[in-house]
Amino acid sequence: MNRTTLSLIAAAAALAAVTGFAAATAPGGDGDSAKAAARLPVERSSLLCPAPSTSDLAETAYTSYTPDSKGSGSSGKAALSPATRELTDGTGSGKGNGKADKPVLSPLKPGKPVAGESSGAESPALVGSADGNLAPGWTVQQTTEVAAGTGRGLLGVNCSAPDTDFWFAGASTAKERSDYIHLTNPDDSAAVVDVQLYGASGAIKSDVGEGIQVQPHSSVPVLLSTLTDKPQTNVTLHVTARSGRVAAAVLAADDKLGGDWLPASADPAGTVVLPGIPKDATSVRLVAFTPGDNDADLKVQLASPTGRITPAGHESLHVKSGMTAAVDLGDVTRGESGSLVLTPTGDSAPVVAALRVVRGKGGDQESAFIPATRPVGARATVADNRAKGSTLSLTAPGAAGTVKVTASAGTEGGTPVTKTYTVKGGTTMSVRPPVPAGLKGSYALTVEQVSGGEVYGSRMLDVPDADVPGVPMFTVQTLPDDRGTVSVPHADQDLSVLQK
Repeated sequence: MNRTTLSLIAAAAALAAVTGFAAATAPGGDGDSAKAAARLPVERSSLLCPAPSTSDLAETAYTSYTPDSKGSGSSGKAALSPATRELTDGTGSGKGNGKADKPVLSPLKPGKPVAGESSGAESPALVGSADGNLAPGWTVQQTTEVAAGTGRGLLGVNCSAPDTDFWFAGASTAKERSDYIHLTNPDDSAAVVDVQLYGASGAIKSDVGEGIQVQPHSSVPVLLSTLTDKPQTNVTLHVTARSGRVAAAVLAADDKLGGDWLPASADPAGTVVLPGIPKDATSVRLVAFTPGDNDADLKVQLASPTGRITPAGHESLHVKSGMTAAVDLGDVTRGESGSLVLTPTGDSAPVVAALRVVRGKGGDQESAFIPATRPVGARATVADNRAKGSTLSLTAPGAAGTVKVTASAGTEGGTPVTKTYTVKGGTTMSVRPPVPAGLKGSYALTVEQVSGGEVYGSRMLDVPDADVPGVPMFTVQTLPDDRGTVSVPHADQDLSVLQK
């Protein structure tokens, strides 16, 4: 008699490869994770893009890119389509007479970026998935130009994967700000989301932010100022899904400073890196929050092109438990690009943090945000780079690190180019990234760790602004590991078939 049994190890490996979740090492081994696990390309990725703008003047470009990945197979499919809620058949299954809109993007193969566009205030949020060889490291950049009005400027955001927990430092409910949290649900069942604000004095009580329903395949924008009666200049936002999962991003619009997307911060950590402050920044504001029961005491340093510098008058930052702390650092870079590094002093609690960066003076100003981020790791990817206007910042907060930067082919033509950079320990290197030979259209950049200490990165994209001479519209995207591979258990013996 034959009896077929799927081993627990095989099941865990399959789940990790499909979903991108890290799997535990195989039980019963010698504890050596390097021997017990291997890294394989993910087989499925999901990305969601928020509704780009409420302005009739908005022009939005979408750029999709999947790097070539060894072992990811020879075929795959991907599409990014409007997040339109389907009509149900009354059973709650989400299946019925709904009709899917035509995809905005339909990537065909790895290594070749694809572009799409939309215009006006009616552009919806987008929901997408990629399978097979288009899944590992799949990246989509949403870039919107708003020529005038509140929130004018270049609004850039990397479309993000759905999750259940997000932290945003640097949001605001002040009168001059119109900040919206965009919640997008990719699934066939409704998600229930709680939005909690924390100000300088702690949690801000609000019943409005509890139990927000996000229907299947739909997106909900929530104006943060409606969640509190008292305006606050600096707030931290915690988004949690009670049921289901969502993608979340904050669209921050200022009456005088323009607007941009504020992405979620990296998970709370003791040491925090915020890479890529432009050399001509005229104002930098640091916002930090600690979600634990203990306070955080942090050393504040700028990783400049020549080494770490302690900003005069801002040597340290004390962050009280559950309260948002903010400090204006002024023109901290003083004409040289840099990155902010926060390190704990003594027994300090983990924090989340972000920077608001302003370029220009007086009535001619533009702003963007830099959240705390993860290192580039095995590989980081950013799409929608232009022949002119892209700046790559690389930071090695500890030991020196070497990375390989590859410029992909263009959306309309061009040959990939690769260049290697070594970043000295404690410094920030700011460069114009390599451009594909014969470039036509836009292109993608991948950054891969080659050796040495951890490297963090960001890409600044700027375009001329006819209404603000001398100050380009700009946006900054950080470069965390694209999680194109996952760790899966290694089975020393094939247990899939047992014979009796």
